[in-house]
Amino acid sequence: MSAIDVQNIGPGQKLELYVSPECPYCAEALAFYRSKGTPHVVHDAQNDGNVRRRMFAYSGGDPTVPVIVVDGVYVQSGWGRPPKG
Repeated sequence: MSAIDVQNIGPGQKLELYVSPECPYCAEALAFYRSKGTPHVVHDAQNDGNVRRRMFAYSGGDPTVPVIVVDGVYVQSGWGRPPKG
């Protein structure tokens, strides 16, 4: 389990989400961060091969989305408690 709580990203931390546009868990994560006003960068791992390869490098090949990266460190794949994706 990561020491980073994905639902409490601190000020100044860089949050990146690797998503698939049709993924309902990705939509939940994006809606959550928008509702909290948490700045984030979204990467479309479904339609961009370079982004997908970068996502796999973070996740160790796990295709589960969303892949959540904070300050350049892989935190988890999936969304929720426990993570689903």
